[in-house]
Amino acid sequence: MSWQSYVDTQLVGTGKVKKAAIFGHDGSLWAGSPDFKVGGAEAQKVIKAFNDTSEIAANGMYLEGTKYVLLRADDKTIYARHGQNGVACVKTNQTVLIGYYEEGMQAGDCNTVVEKLAEYLVGTGYPFHVHEEILL
Repeated sequence: MSWQSYVDTQLVGTGKVKKAAIFGHDGSLWAGSPDFKVGGAEAQKVIKAFNDTSEIAANGMYLEGTKYVLLRADDKTIYARHGQNGVACVKTNQTVLIGYYEEGMQAGDCNTVVEKLAEYLVGTGYPFHVHEEILL
């Protein structure tokens, strides 16, 4: 399956994620929804935040020029919100998956879909572990 197919079928195609992107750890876009315009500098800041959340905790996280407030984060997951919209960012060994949900969608559903794809990628050789408390 191509990276774009993962975005189209495994993320957006579920109906639980409005738009999504897959980035390499260098901030390069591997695949994404046509209407999800996350810039390279924005992606780099998200990737950096997996190691140190202090910047996004203090100043928010920007995607598509919109400021999101950090809800929770660890070295593999970042969840942030802007009003009724939000994002689930999940890091694997080689990628960062970003799923976006909007008003009327359930944050937990989006989180689960993004996490499950990360788990699948782990099963195919992309090391990652989702913490059990996040899946509850």
